[in-house]
Amino acid sequence: MEEKQFSGILNGAVPGEAVKRDENPRRGNWGNQIEFVLTSVGYAVGLGNVWRFPYLCYRNGGGAFMFPYLIMLVFCGIPLFFLELSFGQFASLGCLGVWKISPMFKGVGYGMMVVSTYIGIYYNVVICLAFYYFFMSMTNLLPWTYCNNPWNTADCSGVMGSGSQLNGSLMNTTISLVAGVSEVVNKSKRTSPSEEYWKHYVLNISDDIGNFGEIRLPILGCLAIAWVVVFLCLIRGVKSSGKVVYFTATFPYLVLTILFIRGITLDGAINGIKYYLTPQWGKVLDAKVWGDAASQIFYSLGCAWGGLITMASYNKFHNNCFRDSIIISVTNCATSVYAGFVIFSILGFMANHLDVPVSEVADHGPGLAFVAYPEALTLLPISPLWSLLFFFMLILLGLGTQFCLLETLVTAIVDEIGTDWIIRNKTVVTLSVAVVGFLLGVPLTSQARIYWLLLMDNYAASFSLVIISCIMCICVMYIYGHEKYFKDVEMMLGFPPPLFFKVCWRFISPFIIFCILVFTVIQYKPIEYNNYVYPGWSLAIGFSMALSSVICIPIYAIYKICTSPGATFRERLKNACQADPSWGPSLQEHRTGRYAPMAPEETLESRPLKEKEELKEEEEKERRDEICLTVQGSNGSSNTHNNPNP
Repeated sequence: MEEKQFSGILNGAVPGEAVKRDENPRRGNWGNQIEFVLTSVGYAVGLGNVWRFPYLCYRNGGGAFMFPYLIMLVFCGIPLFFLELSFGQFASLGCLGVWKISPMFKGVGYGMMVVSTYIGIYYNVVICLAFYYFFMSMTNLLPWTYCNNPWNTADCSGVMGSGSQLNGSLMNTTISLVAGVSEVVNKSKRTSPSEEYWKHYVLNISDDIGNFGEIRLPILGCLAIAWVVVFLCLIRGVKSSGKVVYFTATFPYLVLTILFIRGITLDGAINGIKYYLTPQWGKVLDAKVWGDAASQIFYSLGCAWGGLITMASYNKFHNNCFRDSIIISVTNCATSVYAGFVIFSILGFMANHLDVPVSEVADHGPGLAFVAYPEALTLLPISPLWSLLFFFMLILLGLGTQFCLLETLVTAIVDEIGTDWIIRNKTVVTLSVAVVGFLLGVPLTSQARIYWLLLMDNYAASFSLVIISCIMCICVMYIYGHEKYFKDVEMMLGFPPPLFFKVCWRFISPFIIFCILVFTVIQYKPIEYNNYVYPGWSLAIGFSMALSSVICIPIYAIYKICTSPGATFRERLKNACQADPSWGPSLQEHRTGRYAPMAPEETLESRPLKEKEELKEEEEKERRDEICLTVQGSNGSSNTHNNPNP
């Protein structure tokens, strides 16, 4: 009895309650389907939904951008999402193990791991900055409200006067609170208190990417807190993270709603929303708009990171992942649109306060999260409260994605080693990955961190993701075979994939992915930060990071071909591409049809022939049954044994 209670506690059950057994006890499953959906929503809905989509929408034609955005969601986003969920769920394996489907392409899984490693390192640094701002908001007066601080310069000009609003146009005059007197400055020289707080105090930015300067201890401490939080939430894998997401995946929506209600009640909010949504239909014909829409859908859903495959691998075999993929994808995109109302209502108020166009205050990325929006918050009554809510929301949005990135790496390592010891001691693997991630993130807390953050963001997970996703589609649909994969999905779900998804997987989605790649290459510009131009050696490091994930694919393919059996290159290539005998459902009870265990006299070569013969026999039997029913129906004798009164 005590042993059963202990086992129940390990499975996440409350003592005294009935134990809910996992379908896959060795590997574990989600406590229920809500946990999987919430975790996947938390993974897909990240910082980009708040600080990138609204700006892209505004810049690319407002409401008109919604048209190509929705088109890309339907033809690329949802199909790819469904493909990755069904891939991981069918095999119950992470981003490395699933490549038993075609071992030569296992390098794709290693590429996913490399990408997740890069993103996990710098993503947690962004989360630690949100932690820092959150702690700095615990005060009566936000430190970036005025220009009377030691880090401010003579160009600083606040939007808050000494208890009163600024009068007149900032295009001609501003008030310098540092000097304490009024002076005329050029508008192009104006820097806000929040910008100088960000640049001169938080970043204390160095003059070059190679000049690391000193480690900022407060930022380092926040980074440690961020990694500790991530580790504690994943200490028992999906059993613990599945409970945490009830809060981390839902509370941001409460905060967004509170900020939205507050935002739309402010003067000028409607102007911000108009800038956000007013359609400019002429831009629909611009190829760049379609490229931005496709890229935003692709990157915001987290395709090719390995996280979707990993999260789905903990589902029960017959879970309806088709339904889940639609729910999660639509929720992700709806969140992006909703966040736009929140952001631009506040920015509209700020533009009205400064008497400048909304375009003057609109921004994206770190500039929105740590400069534009914090400055707008200083204009609100009880500004520290709104600041706390905003940065707490950013923390939770970031953590939802970070949970899955870390779990992707841990699951891949555990599945690859696969011993009983490593499975029992998965917590040790999680701790090790967290410690390594923290140590690799330490240089990103130096004075050069913003240069390296932007370098990793622009190169580590850009075109490499597109290449990985395209090769995954080609491997599953054309190397393994689309007909076999459609049957696998039907075996798992109880119904075949809809025709629309079959067409998208084989033709439309790979074509769109290829177009995204071409668009990315054509639109490429060397990275800059403000007026700082990155040196050539740093760009070389950026391209090396991008190629390090892609290069895994050909290197492993060459290795697999060389080590595969066969007298000729063609035979070795064929054997390297052929699915591993252990490919298929993880549990024996689900291995039916062509995955059923072979009899002793069977061989791998005889199995396909036998399957064809069995299929032929089944078709002949069905044909005979139809003939019998037809004959019975024609002489009126059918069902006479069931109906005593014919």
